[in-house]
Amino acid sequence: MEGCYIYTHLEDYIQNLYKYLRINRPNQLTIDSIAKKLNLNIYYGKFSFRFGKDLIIQESTKQREWQLFGHEVGHYLRHCGNHLAMNRLFIDLQEWQANHFAYHFCVPTFMLQNTDNLSIYTIMNLFNVECDFATRRLEMYQNKLYEEGKNHVLSKIQNEIWTD
Repeated sequence: MEGCYIYTHLEDYIQNLYKYLRINRPNQLTIDSIAKKLNLNIYYGKFSFRFGKDLIIQESTKQREWQLFGHEVGHYLRHCGNHLAMNRLFIDLQEWQANHFAYHFCVPTFMLQNTDNLSIYTIMNLFNVECDFATRRLEMYQNKLYEEGKNHVLSKIQNEIWTD
């Protein structure tokens, strides 16, 4: 089913962001280089959070730090407001959005599509993410491929019915 993958708004957003930053290969996905290009200050501490252009990343493994960085960049680029003054449901929404953003930011779809032998192991090594993160991202990608393929087939059937 080549050619029937339709990018979501978020996938388009991230691909355009990386294109703007001149990042097109997984080995270019590093905290330091992206933070520099986005003019962000990175600090490491006991918790992860964002305060303006300052991103504090919880000290952990390099993989976990990369994933947390993706989450905080999601907040930086897509959210505004003070969590202390927000309704709990809105905070939960922003956290869900930042988590979802991190999957696509840390393992961009346009790079996945150019990856041979796509597997959890490949994603872990190529994109420097943890096993659970790679597993979930691969599931997201495969589910989207399945849905796009199903929609493509249904569309063909519908067109055949209407043209007979």
